[in-house]
Amino acid sequence: MAAKAEEIEVAGRDVRLTNRDKIYFPERGFTKGDVFDYYLAVGEGILRALRERPTTVQRFPDGIDGEMFFQKRVPARGVPEWVRTASIAFPSGRKADELCPADLAHVAWAAQLGTIVFHPWPVRVTDVDSPDELRIDLDPQPGTDFADAVTVAGEVRALFDELGWIGYPKTSGGRGVHVYVRISPQWSFVQVRRAAIALARRVERRRPDLVTTNWWKEERGERVFVDFNQMARDRTIACAYSLRANPRATVSTPVSWDELTQVEPNDFDLRTVPARLAAGADPHAGIDDVEHDLTPLLEWARQDESEGIGDLPYPPDYPKMPGEPLRVQPSRARNG
Repeated sequence: MAAKAEEIEVAGRDVRLTNRDKIYFPERGFTKGDVFDYYLAVGEGILRALRERPTTVQRFPDGIDGEMFFQKRVPARGVPEWVRTASIAFPSGRKADELCPADLAHVAWAAQLGTIVFHPWPVRVTDVDSPDELRIDLDPQPGTDFADAVTVAGEVRALFDELGWIGYPKTSGGRGVHVYVRISPQWSFVQVRRAAIALARRVERRRPDLVTTNWWKEERGERVFVDFNQMARDRTIACAYSLRANPRATVSTPVSWDELTQVEPNDFDLRTVPARLAAGADPHAGIDDVEHDLTPLLEWARQDESEGIGDLPYPPDYPKMPGEPLRVQPSRARNG
């Protein structure tokens, strides 16, 4: 006999929940209902990350051991009339109407569809071509770990201090660290990506033993990669308070700079994070209170260009971009 569907009021909307007891995280025994309840419990935090942002959802209708797919288009049918969308353009020029959460009901509706991970764009619906969020993704390569990413985050923080900027770190939910900065939305994706490259290069120069901006994996070595292409159009990162699709059901969790040196990714999961938020610990609570001028980083980029240090490769699915170097793996270029 099929489990009875529930109608749950969320933000003044009736959201349907089916199959509450379906197992989503087998190792921990967490169910679809646990995921749904988790997102209601962290509502204020995740809405701060998602509100008015076009959002790609990563769906696992049968749990993390089942089929997974990224959904960039809201379905044409069966969608409540109150669900809001934003029209976005991909690098190919094709467009899509993507989920654009306006309230917690949107998050709950996505959870009912089997969404585990939320990937918002770094833009708002009011201007989908101008990022208002600079995202620094510190990705440990083989031979490095979370502690190394934390060390690199400290170098990022030192640069921000020199700029007079406020950065907001969070765990990735895996081995990495993300640092977010609100910027005024007046620059294009191309400009913001170039700014991210300039920042990454500054960090690399400070710690060449530990940091790399090499796009090609064969050149990275045992260092932390600063993934500048996370600022390219249509590249997204799991947002603050999003679950991650791993056996432990970890969460990409905001932390203070002081906490960052004292925590481990597994400290934050579906069970522990709601209690942490309920106790009033949300280090990203003030992230919308200030926005920064990207001009200093763009000046760094111009300085690099004047010294012959130009752009870096885009992801392989992008059209060839102006000023981009050859998109050829170095070992293949040598052998060719």
